[in-house]
Order: sequence, then C-alpha cells, then structure tokens
Amino acid sequence: MMYIENIFICISIPLLLSLIFIQGEARKYTLFVCIGMGICVLSAYVSSFFMNYYGVDTIEASIEITLVCEEVMKLFPLLFYILIFEPQRSQIPRVAIAIAVGFATFENVCYLTENGAADFDLLLIRGISTGALHILCGIFIGFGLAYIFRQRAIAITGMVGLLGACGVFHAIFNLLISADGIWRWMGYLFPSGMIIVLVSVWHLMVKLNHMK
Repeated sequence: MMYIENIFICISIPLLLSLIFIQGEARKYTLFVCIGMGICVLSAYVSSFFMNYYGVDTIEASIEITLVCEEVMKLFPLLFYILIFEPQRSQIPRVAIAIAVGFATFENVCYLTENGAADFDLLLIRGISTGALHILCGIFIGFGLAYIFRQRAIAITGMVGLLGACGVFHAIFNLLISADGIWRWMGYLFPSGMIIVLVSVWHLMVKLNHMK
C-alpha cells in the first residue's frame, strides 16, 4: 500500500518551512506548488471514491473519471485566489502554472514510488509528457481565466468551456498513452506539441497587435 499523504508531508514540509525565509514572487510560487501537490493527494482520494462507486477499472477511470476530478480540483484554489485576493491579470497564469507544476511533480513522485525508478528512459518520457500535460492545462486555464474575468458576463460559461477544453486535452492524452505502438508515442508528444502551438499562436498575436 502506498501512503501518499505521508509522501506529501515529507516533500511539502521543507518547502513550507522555506516560506519563512523567502519573499515576493518566490514565496507565492512555492506556496502554490505545495498547494498543487496537496490537490494531487485530494484528487486521488476523490477519483478512488468514484472508481469504487461506479465499479470501473483503472484504464476506464483514467479516461472518464480521473481527468475530470483532477481538472476540477486544480481549479478550486485558483478560483479562491482570484475571488478573494483579486490579483492583477498577469498574476493569474503564474499561479495556475505553479499549481500545475506542483500537481505534476507529486504525481510523478507517486508513480516512482509505486513502479520503481529502474527504467530511466520511460521515467524521462513520462516525466516530460505528464509535466507538459499539466502545464498545458495550467496555461490554458490561467490565461483563459485572466481573459474571462475581465468580462463578467461570460465568466461562468467561459469557465465551463475552459474546464471542458482541459478535460478534452487530458482525455486525449490518457487515451493515447493507454494504447500501444505509435499511438502511445503520439500521446507522449501530444502535450509538448500543444504547448508549442499555443506559444506560437501567442507570439503571432503579439506581433499582429504591434503591427496595427
């Protein structure tokens, strides 16, 4: 049995203690990384509950249940931060990415604990792909919320749309890596490819705005 809450405590305590000595953006980033790891623990319990409730196996749950729980749970602390502290728009994507980094980091630690660290190639590929997936969703949610909260009329529908898009990205990734052969490799490359596309589109939009 893997006691993920014990692993979380061991990893998070040094980070939380460091908050006493660091200031500014570094403190905020470290705090939200810890929150992201905590959300990973909570989402594991929520996903396990729904897996047992609906009686599905691990693969089916990863495509239909786990991704929804993870994306919704990651959204809660970000919404709390936005609604309570009312940050500047530029702060929202940074916090979303920090939560995503913490989540992905702890998820990889749990994978290492459960499956061992002997296969370096697989762990490297998984680390990059899983990290890229959660960062992709963090980028999408962060920049999306920064935009829709300027226009309150579309805040609710926009938030549902952002969650749906992240759920689709997550489902495609889980579905592809559960397959064999070239489809699995496409799944590993999918998040990184999407990040490259998003960054390219963003730079293109910036250039177009400067040309006007």
